[in-house]
Amino acid sequence: MTSKTSQTGSSLQMPPLHDVMGSATAGIISRILTHPLDTVSDTTFVLILTFPSWSVASKAKARLQATNSSIGATSNNKISFRGPIDAIAQTYRKEGVRALYGGFGAVIVGGTPGTVLYLTGYAFFRDSITSLVSTWNRRNDTTKDSQVSRGQEFLVHFSSGMLAEAFACIVYVPVDVVKERMQVQQRINVEIKDNHHYKGSWDALQSISRTEGLKGIYKGYWATLASFGPFSALYFVFYERFKAFARERVQSTLPYDASQTVNDEIDDGNLPFLHLVACSAGAGALASWLTSPLDMAKLRLQVQRGRIAAMPTSGRAQYKGMLDCLRSVYNNEGGLRGLFRGAGARVMHVVPATAVTMTSYEKCRTFYANACG
Repeated sequence: MTSKTSQTGSSLQMPPLHDVMGSATAGIISRILTHPLDTVSDTTFVLILTFPSWSVASKAKARLQATNSSIGATSNNKISFRGPIDAIAQTYRKEGVRALYGGFGAVIVGGTPGTVLYLTGYAFFRDSITSLVSTWNRRNDTTKDSQVSRGQEFLVHFSSGMLAEAFACIVYVPVDVVKERMQVQQRINVEIKDNHHYKGSWDALQSISRTEGLKGIYKGYWATLASFGPFSALYFVFYERFKAFARERVQSTLPYDASQTVNDEIDDGNLPFLHLVACSAGAGALASWLTSPLDMAKLRLQVQRGRIAAMPTSGRAQYKGMLDCLRSVYNNEGGLRGLFRGAGARVMHVVPATAVTMTSYEKCRTFYANACG
């Protein structure tokens, strides 16, 4: 990360520019590789529920999490996608690359700064809170030991992840709103014979700002934070702990003299590639599974908003908010089993994105640091 904080398992201090460049590059790489999967999972099923006559379904996380939701569902829905890979292949054959990368302009232009804010924000909050905790320990410990304890590490990483998400959502939420509108636009025009369409991501943002104001741009901010805040918090708790294990493993393979200081000196980006992949993927798997009910509720609320926006006369909202959605699913869809429906598929959806983003980030920022001297 950005500073040497051995108590929390972070690495050598680097100039902020290296972090910014590394996080920006990682964000672009991740978006290029994972945007088609995002297109055919979340937004595809938003369209299925909004327009039941479009008989396309996916076994991706959105397909599973929206099961049993009555929003727009009819008996005419037929499964024609056998999974996310098949969905990508069919979408490419029928609509081309452009369909797979719908809303990609907004994701790159807005999402890249969001990724920079997210990763550098986490590092800033982590280092700042660690410094405060160390100072408090020094003042309140008769031994003057400022070392951060394991319990304090958990609180540092958890709170830093939550704050980083809140900070980054200032950018992420408008980007997601524009991306959602752009991705569903083509099907909306086909189904309701509406000739109105956004000319591009910037036009969509301007139109939403003009017609719906700031409220429209940040629609779903709190639902997004309630869903992804706990994910980010848990993710960085697991990720930092796994990296500490990885450093210990590297240390154990070195001669005794060389291993004495390696835990303090080794940079995260210099950890073996497979170690970083395993750390980021493992943390993503655990965090995404544990927070799957929150993501399920967010998706259903997103579907509900999409249906109401496209067909305002279609009826009242089924869910009043996230808590109401969680309560309804628990009471009517099998308790915990209903809440965790699609959890496995969500893990498969999240793990590639987190692995690509974090591994790219660690490697790229170290590359820029070495290249710039």
